[in-house]
Amino acid sequence: MQKLERWAALRRPFLTGLALGAFLLLLPLAALGGGGSEPVAVLPARPTPAAGPSPAVSPAGSWDGGRTLRVLQKDGTVQTISMADYLLGVVSAEMPASFEPEALRAQAVCARTYALRRAEGGSHAADGADVCADSSCCQAYISPADAAARWGVHASEYAAKLSSAVADTDGQVLTYGGSLIQAVFFSSAAGATEDAAAVWGSALPYLVSVDSPEGDEVPNYRSSLTLSAGEVKALAEGAGLGCDLSGDPAGWFSGLTRTASGRVASLSLGGVSMTGGAARSLFSLRSTAFDVAYDGGSFTFSVTGYGHGVGLSQYGANAMAKEGASWRDIVEHYYTGVTVQTWI
Repeated sequence: MQKLERWAALRRPFLTGLALGAFLLLLPLAALGGGGSEPVAVLPARPTPAAGPSPAVSPAGSWDGGRTLRVLQKDGTVQTISMADYLLGVVSAEMPASFEPEALRAQAVCARTYALRRAEGGSHAADGADVCADSSCCQAYISPADAAARWGVHASEYAAKLSSAVADTDGQVLTYGGSLIQAVFFSSAAGATEDAAAVWGSALPYLVSVDSPEGDEVPNYRSSLTLSAGEVKALAEGAGLGCDLSGDPAGWFSGLTRTASGRVASLSLGGVSMTGGAARSLFSLRSTAFDVAYDGGSFTFSVTGYGHGVGLSQYGANAMAKEGASWRDIVEHYYTGVTVQTWI
């Protein structure tokens, strides 16, 4: 457990006050990895139990089995299902079923916390729903049939494994100061997670930068994108940025700055300043942990990790689990100062 002790010791506040520029109004940050784009909201104190029992296809504890959620599906219909079945669908969609059991349990706790916060905030009240199945808004969700089709010959094994992850954390949520946290998560980090203020402009005491142990074992952990000077110019013009790209392309990009976690905080393209998140969106990069180089004919973006970088890193959670960390160790590492409790 020496690595866990080192991770805990390395938790540190990451105080940045980067304000998102007006450019973000044109190019919102992509929230890859699920559950990443929710705005900060003030929420009521407690959920309301469902009226009466609900059918559950997965093993469920008394807390998850006794509550229902109205889920807005991608086809526009609203389906009422038990919290247990909803969480099974979210974990199935959001995290590889081959991951370590403790990582899957950590994901279940995050998903439960996130769903309750969204439901209590009334984010989909106008739709007659509590949450939706769109990962760019709430969390991804897939049905048991779709999950089984995805898993193939491992369907029975994985369904039981993920059902246990949900049941073993029955009713467990993450709070800070007595309120449900914004339990955002993403795929993989470039050595450290990001401070919420650097990405969304709003600081939260539990969403600060911490070390994350994943690395090259992550599929496509290091990626690259090559664009010609003409393609870069076309993207900038298409976004209406007003960049001056009349000169030598070697000087188009300048003034690159980084956050404490190593991600791009800001840069200038043709004299127009933009955030790292805006650049990520403009060029469809996997994360803001990137470098850009010009070779005389084209630009190459070298990128590490995947996702917005705030909160729990899924591959980092799996790496911690492989080293013996429990799900509690994992969530308490990635969400600084939170309390794990049963939500009553």
